[in-house]
Amino acid sequence: MAKRVAVIGAGSSGLTSIKCCLDEGLEPVCFESSDDIGGLWKFKEQPEADRCSIYRSVIVNTSKEMMCYSDFPMPDHFPNYVNNSTLLQYFRLYAGHFNLLKHIHFQTTVRSVRQRPDFSNSGQWEVVTVDRDGREETHVFDGVLVCAGHYTQPIKPLSDFPGIDTFPGTIIHSWEYKDSDPYLGKRVVVIGIGNSGGDIAVELSRACEKTFLSTRKGAWVIGRVVDRGLPLDMVMMTRARDLFYWLLPRALLNLILERILNQRYDHKLYGLQPVHRILDQHIVINDDLPGRILLGDLAMKSNVQKFQGSTVFFDDGTVEEKIDAVILCTGYDYKFPFLPTSLSSGSDGDLKLYRRIFPPSLERPTLAILGLFQNNGPIMPAVELQARWASRVIAGLNHLPPAEKMVKSIEKDVQANLKSYPSPKLAALQVDHIPYIDSIAKEVGVRPNIAWLLLKDPAVGLRVFFGPCSPYQFRLNGPGHWSGARQAILTQWDRVAKPMKTRSIPEPSSFGLISWLGLSGGAALIFIVLM
Repeated sequence: MAKRVAVIGAGSSGLTSIKCCLDEGLEPVCFESSDDIGGLWKFKEQPEADRCSIYRSVIVNTSKEMMCYSDFPMPDHFPNYVNNSTLLQYFRLYAGHFNLLKHIHFQTTVRSVRQRPDFSNSGQWEVVTVDRDGREETHVFDGVLVCAGHYTQPIKPLSDFPGIDTFPGTIIHSWEYKDSDPYLGKRVVVIGIGNSGGDIAVELSRACEKTFLSTRKGAWVIGRVVDRGLPLDMVMMTRARDLFYWLLPRALLNLILERILNQRYDHKLYGLQPVHRILDQHIVINDDLPGRILLGDLAMKSNVQKFQGSTVFFDDGTVEEKIDAVILCTGYDYKFPFLPTSLSSGSDGDLKLYRRIFPPSLERPTLAILGLFQNNGPIMPAVELQARWASRVIAGLNHLPPAEKMVKSIEKDVQANLKSYPSPKLAALQVDHIPYIDSIAKEVGVRPNIAWLLLKDPAVGLRVFFGPCSPYQFRLNGPGHWSGARQAILTQWDRVAKPMKTRSIPEPSSFGLISWLGLSGGAALIFIVLM
């Protein structure tokens, strides 16, 4: 009999986990507390406790070719950066193509996951669920994949702002924000300059009398579009560039990258200049923030010092009066109340995970937590690789190192990130995209062999090394090989161009000296950038 695996959640992580289990001959049973797939990306008018929540206008920060599942490219007519509803369409296409829906129990909540008495021998779990009618049921599973998301517990640091109890206006977290309609003509302070803070402040600046974006440390900001109008991640996230960055001294690389961004717009002039170097923390991706500052509709402010009624005092001594609303974009914590408390360490519920997946304390590695990390690239391909590895471990096809070695690896990773992220819990979540996915791919046996590709299939090898580090690379060989991977790599730029070809433009009738010079100059420039 096939081993039965409980998959908790039917969002982007849960869907690929179901498929990966099927690929390895396992029997997945997915429990989804809502009535649909999509998880984080399903917009709802009202936020629901212990669930992810997004605003109406949210658009992904990673392009379709970089964020898709590795054996299922997004349709070529989809825009390069999709909104939440288009991403939901993609999930439905994926679920339909691989026949995943029949494995999902909707409106079924997992109450508890506990080891069975014979766990040291069987590795089995007892999972208690409650369905839409309130019926409780106990199941036995050979493995558990937790795909429940970690943007469910909004952090509201109200105690950090003296006098906030005297503020007469509305105070919400970005988790509760849906659109700018309630703030038309008002004066609003947005606290926090992550991606959500930037997006919400920009949107409000088009509707409010005045929008203020308060930040403690500032941020480096870049748009989704770079030179020649190409997607940011497809140009920047390449193996060649990653190797080049690794060879350069970090201080020099910081200097180069900061200079490049400051040539786009002077971060100090715009009030964005952060206290950290560009490689020390995540860059904020926002197309419109500098423009809204330039137009005067959005003003950057330092950290909020205190409130006095509707007056807000900032650390730099400035004061803003008649503030109507405050929106806290102050991040999230994670919580998995259904898991055994023995998996957590410390009072803050921190989960120590080997490679951000496996709890090293378990005698048998039959439980994995997927998607619980923060990276500088697309999440979905990394989670898919996590699921491929975890399903193979549960199936007995791959094995983990001894617990002592896993603990040392976790400690090493945390220590490496503590300089940039002083909180150990936050430091543990950070991974560097290409090295991380390569390390997981190596465990699965699907990391591209660049030298072999350059020798045997140079057309693909050159694109794998110099081109975008797209997910298809991890389907070229090894377990889960997909026959369409090579063609997907060769045609990825065609899919980038397709949705923008909405106007017919005739080709030049002649090919003169000027055209030749332009092409040769462009080729030289590309060569210099790649080198």
